[in-house]
Amino acid sequence: MQRAVNLLLHGDFVEAFKMYPAVYPIVLLLLFLISNLFLKLKYAHQIKFFLMLVTAGTIIISYILKMNSLFN
Repeated sequence: MQRAVNLLLHGDFVEAFKMYPAVYPIVLLLLFLISNLFLKLKYAHQIKFFLMLVTAGTIIISYILKMNSLFN
């Protein structure tokens, strides 16, 4: 994940995604959580839950796909 964030900060968005696909949902979740400290949204709980599900799902799917490609 650290390399993906480094690539992201250097503007190499495609390589960051290839390195760790969950980097984008994690960034979105962190941005939302930080912005939620200052702005109170009506459906903040539902948005946070959805972003957490997307992040967890992306992490699990990318892990399964990488492990599958290692053993094939």
